[in-house]
Amino acid sequence: MAEEDLESMKKYKNIIKSVAERRHVNPALIAGIISRESEAGFSIKNTKPPGWGDKGNAFGLMQIDKRHHDIPKSHGWDGEVHLDHATQILFPSWTAEEQLKGAIAAYNMGDGNVHSYDHVDENTTGKDYSNDVVARAQCGGYLSHG
Repeated sequence: MAEEDLESMKKYKNIIKSVAERRHVNPALIAGIISRESEAGFSIKNTKPPGWGDKGNAFGLMQIDKRHHDIPKSHGWDGEVHLDHATQILFPSWTAEEQLKGAIAAYNMGDGNVHSYDHVDENTTGKDYSNDVVARAQCGGYLSHG
């Protein structure tokens, strides 16, 4: 996290911890994204209307992009509802195996190209990249299943 964001981040500590616990995510990851996306709110607190960045396309501390995601009208730009919604987008409730395959597919075709587990290999090399890598790792005894 950028050192200059540490002081501003303190006011969000409790809601970050609450969302992280509820969504089973390391709070440092949420804080890191907030720091990167909005400088702990510094870069978006005085926009008109407040909370909007990226030329009016991204909203809130975690800068949810309206071109790719719905932004509920009830969202405050710096509240727990926003952090919870953004964290669900970033860390969907996938199983460990689904997360692994999603990460492998993202390695192959770019992190912005994995949208759902059902279609995780749809655009990967051979259209089976993540499944093939996992199968090879299991066959070689390097990866325990489950």
